[in-house]
Amino acid sequence: MTKELTQRQEEVLAALTGYVEDYGIAPSHVELAELIGVKSSKAAADHLKALERKNVIEIYPDKPRGIRILNQGNEYELPLVGSVAAGLPIEAIENVESYVTIPEVMRRKKPTFLLRVRGDSMIDEGILDGDLIAVRKAQTADVGQIVVARIDDEVTVKRLERQGANAVLQPANDNYQPIVLPADQLAIEGHFVGLIRA
Repeated sequence: MTKELTQRQEEVLAALTGYVEDYGIAPSHVELAELIGVKSSKAAADHLKALERKNVIEIYPDKPRGIRILNQGNEYELPLVGSVAAGLPIEAIENVESYVTIPEVMRRKKPTFLLRVRGDSMIDEGILDGDLIAVRKAQTADVGQIVVARIDDEVTVKRLERQGANAVLQPANDNYQPIVLPADQLAIEGHFVGLIRA
């Protein structure tokens, strides 16, 4: 497949790739350890370092879930259409800034466009300030999904929850309060389906 991976390395890469396909972000070391059947997150980290040495992944040690799968070929471009707040809502910017090549693994989630994240309210989900998030355009979402939502003329990224007749946009950072509003005032712009670490 790539630079002569061992069978075990192929298995670890397959587990990593499958997780990214399912969740749009890389697993934590603890989650990866569980996926590949090892007891410690250190063992998972050692497998990741071996994959990085063979140039199939890139590791960002200072960032949560800081793993990027390097995919040579089979890539295509998505428009980067501005910024979205991971914090308080910010004014939406909807003009194509550039086109960004995304890997095949992300293409399977059928994203429509990319947005740049501003703010740190989603850091516990591994979505950091400056990251690019891949969004699949949609007008509805299920409870529990991470969504890009429009409130009046502002856009934010949060996890969608319900509270009676209200929609709750739940941050993933204890320093932020949920945004609660009547469900009929919430406009879903799309679903978070993947992430490109900037």
